[in-house]
Amino acid sequence: MEKRFTLPELQYEYAALEPHIDAKTMEIHHTKHHQGYTDKLNKALEDKNVFDPQIEEILSNISKHNDAIRNNAGGYYNHKLFWSILSPDGGGQPKGDFVKALDDAFGSFDEFKKSFAEAASGQFGSGWAWLSLDNDDTLFVSSTPNQDNPLMDVAELQGTPILGLDVWEHAYYLNYQNKRGDYIDAFWNMVDWDAVADNYKEAYQ
Repeated sequence: MEKRFTLPELQYEYAALEPHIDAKTMEIHHTKHHQGYTDKLNKALEDKNVFDPQIEEILSNISKHNDAIRNNAGGYYNHKLFWSILSPDGGGQPKGDFVKALDDAFGSFDEFKKSFAEAASGQFGSGWAWLSLDNDDTLFVSSTPNQDNPLMDVAELQGTPILGLDVWEHAYYLNYQNKRGDYIDAFWNMVDWDAVADNYKEAYQ
């Protein structure tokens, strides 16, 4: 079977996010972890003769698939989103209609950041923190274990992710060791709010 998914290229160099994420962590994370999820996803789909055309379709019906597809489809999608919302020129605050959506859902941008940081720091063990849009076009914050995400039909809170933070230790351990809170604080200096706003517009029904 033709390989369905390929490792996405980063739009910046591995060192571009320093000092917030070091080049070595970025290189290992992208070329080893994300590549591994990509390769294993293709193999798992081939083994099960799965021909779904879109990663979102696989994830939204993940309860029909085995753990190999669940873990690796999640790992592929989650990292692809993660790289896309990071930028060497990130930080600051969002603008436009997206700000109003954050205010409506959380009261203010600062309250959103507080809620998101709590989800990220409170996720026990490996996992992700998310900002997503639910079926009523309302933003919400959640966390998921391992490589799960809100697109999955098994997620406690379901919706379309527009921003995600990887809180697996491999994402930050070289720089931050066990200080996940410092890594979460640094994350805000890298967020490309224009990219997140574009994701919001695309997800909005």
